[in-house]
Amino acid sequence: MRVCSIVGARPQFIKAAVVSRELRAVGEEVLVHTGQHYDEEMSDVFFDELGIPEPDFNLGVKSDTHGRQTAKMIAEIEPVVEETDPDVILLYGDTNSTLAGAIVGSKCDVVVAHVEAGLRSHNREMPEEINRVLTDHASDLCFAPSERAVDALASEGITEGVYWTGDVMYDSILEVRKRVADQSTVLDDLGLEAGEFILSTVHRQHNTDTRANLESILDALSDAPLPVVFPAHPRTIDRLEEYGLRERAEAELEIVEPLGYLDFVRLLDTAERIATDSGGVQKEAFFLETPCVTMREETEWTETVDAGWNELVGADADAIREALRGDRTPEETPEPYGDGKASRRIADILQRYVDAAESELAVEPLASD
Repeated sequence: MRVCSIVGARPQFIKAAVVSRELRAVGEEVLVHTGQHYDEEMSDVFFDELGIPEPDFNLGVKSDTHGRQTAKMIAEIEPVVEETDPDVILLYGDTNSTLAGAIVGSKCDVVVAHVEAGLRSHNREMPEEINRVLTDHASDLCFAPSERAVDALASEGITEGVYWTGDVMYDSILEVRKRVADQSTVLDDLGLEAGEFILSTVHRQHNTDTRANLESILDALSDAPLPVVFPAHPRTIDRLEEYGLRERAEAELEIVEPLGYLDFVRLLDTAERIATDSGGVQKEAFFLETPCVTMREETEWTETVDAGWNELVGADADAIREALRGDRTPEETPEPYGDGKASRRIADILQRYVDAAESELAVEPLASD
């Protein structure tokens, strides 16, 4: 079995770290890095810390408009697929790299498999929502992280090739959490005490590219009851400068460079709570039982809201302030995203699928493989 795994952004590196290990135990993997996140803080450090194999191909596409970036990725991925002749193209999440891989796979008649299939925020203004919907409909195999994701796929007529595997991010968190307390010095480096700070990330285009939204978020974070540590995404820094808000932000928040995964997990695990607009960080907070304030109107991780660990507040300053001050720690944490063995299930299903295809047999999807 030869699998071509396509990654390009931070969340995909984290997921690929655990899946690649399982894939290489049963077959061959060709790892392609599109270059969507290309600087050391957003890319190289994750490969180093998580032990991800060196990419076989680094396409170096870098930033551009959504359309041009996706088009460049398609043009660069297709020759790789033609050269390596994989049995499966494996995709993660909802980035432009994901959609580009799905288009190439469907055009080259290669089996397309999607990790984190079935997630829906029901907000078509988000580029990520379009990417995940189109990718699911182009995929032959859909690996759903939750039963609700399976239901979402069924509601769109996708029932064949669907597997409830659990969430590979949970696999990664369980593995990394065991060693970050010993290996990360980020609390000492930043002069922080566990439980005495708020961690915040802002990078969604809806928040960064609308001055009113970014300023409203800054207003709320500036009034937070605890110091706010703010690992700044490059896009966010650019917009703060463009809007003339950078000096104020640096005076009122603890702005730090983007963090490696180990340091970020350590902060997330020890923060009093997290304020974010990231989908992945909402879920990581849930796994680590850190209350989350999500600065969006909707989420694809609805199970975290239902469980009481996540509150949706949008970019409204008053709602953010109230959520940061409220007393909210649920007594229980359900496990809607599986048991931490999703990566192994995915590798096993792919192996069975490829073996069955070679012998012209059908693989029956299992609701809970």
